[in-house]
Amino acid sequence: MFDLLIRGGTVVLPGTDGVAADIAVREGRIAAILAPGEAAPAHETLDAQGLHVLPGAIDAHLHLGSGKDISRPRLPADAAAETAAAAAGGVTTFIPYWLGAEPFETAFDEVRAVTEAGARIDFGYHFIISTEAQLAALPRYVRDYGVPSFKLFMNNRGGEGKRLGLPDIDDGFLLRLCEAVAAHGALLCPHPENIEAAWILRDRAMAADPEGKGGLASWNASRPGWVEAEAVQRVGLFSRVTGARLYVVHISSQAAYEAAVQARALGTDITIETCPHYLTLDETSSIGDVGKINPPLRAASDSAALWQGLLDGGMDTIGTDHVHRDISAKQGGIWQASPGCPGLQSLLPLLLSEGHHKRGLRLGRIAALCAENPARAMGLAARKGRIAPGLDADFAVVDLNAEAVVRRQDQHSAAGYSLHEGWSLRGQVRHTLVRGRFALREGALVPAAVGTGRYLHRQPAIA
Repeated sequence: MFDLLIRGGTVVLPGTDGVAADIAVREGRIAAILAPGEAAPAHETLDAQGLHVLPGAIDAHLHLGSGKDISRPRLPADAAAETAAAAAGGVTTFIPYWLGAEPFETAFDEVRAVTEAGARIDFGYHFIISTEAQLAALPRYVRDYGVPSFKLFMNNRGGEGKRLGLPDIDDGFLLRLCEAVAAHGALLCPHPENIEAAWILRDRAMAADPEGKGGLASWNASRPGWVEAEAVQRVGLFSRVTGARLYVVHISSQAAYEAAVQARALGTDITIETCPHYLTLDETSSIGDVGKINPPLRAASDSAALWQGLLDGGMDTIGTDHVHRDISAKQGGIWQASPGCPGLQSLLPLLLSEGHHKRGLRLGRIAALCAENPARAMGLAARKGRIAPGLDADFAVVDLNAEAVVRRQDQHSAAGYSLHEGWSLRGQVRHTLVRGRFALREGALVPAAVGTGRYLHRQPAIA
């Protein structure tokens, strides 16, 4: 007897864009892929006629904090709100970046417990490495805490990290971090930005537009795509010298994407990530200062190059870089507004509408970008990322033709807004299941899912 049978849907199995199949679930795992209509007694049946079943999305890039603090969650409600947005967007696992200068072991048990108490979906954590103590503890983080992925803000120099409570680093620190990552089979997730060049360009942009009337275009001019590209080239070389694997986050520009592809051609073991906002918005978008993000929204030509990377296979993953600060953080003009935006709730709807329907992005490619590839990069491939027997029963069940308008009052994140407010998106998430349990059912959150998410002890690439 199976616990759940998903009957009558089109299932996006690995290497396909969807086949007719039924899915049997037992004890939170995929027990069998069955022929349509094959006899299979189950305690519960989900009728998926007319729907497509994708592997649940894995968002490997977001920030989970409390209030305007994005460093770490403080209350179960922090996790409950953001995992609600995730479930509505078809996300069944996410991996936030934990930001802080303290050794992570001092608060790990507390943060894990707080997150599990509120989470509706499964989760891991990346650690942002900024101090000598954190660097020294990296082997323990991989071995004992199941954290094999580490972020470095390459731009934290000259006091740039003070607003985040982080100390300065330099290229010597980058070198030693790359060596440690390589030695322990871990993954380096660099924020690529040449901040020294950006300071010069920022001062020029502010002098030309002191009141920030140029908005998003002025913000883009203050740290253009080439400062991102230079840092990608630099960290790519460090990777090749040390053998460190790279996961380069939030690629926003054609220049940075081309630098990452070139690094791969030179032998860098690199995974390339972009974000939905860089695909769908640009410096001319009418959203105003609310659209301040770092890296900035770029030109329309940059968005086109990123879409091409998705279509031709050069781009590997999509992460939201979700930030839950509410819209009051955007006050004070473009030079003072806080960077960041929410994005969890619109992840799959945007890719289905803007990618699949408008640009022909195949469903199998969406599954790879949002599930299989991040699972492989992040040490989760043995449990998640594909619809296959033995893996966790994580599904996003979508109606490809359902249309809905993005409305502020429907947003579940504590941010309370969306950059895509007013957009009509074709392709909606009907059900989200995590280990065979509904987190979203018929488009509505399932209250009983709060507290059912579990911490994932992830595996490094090598022992």
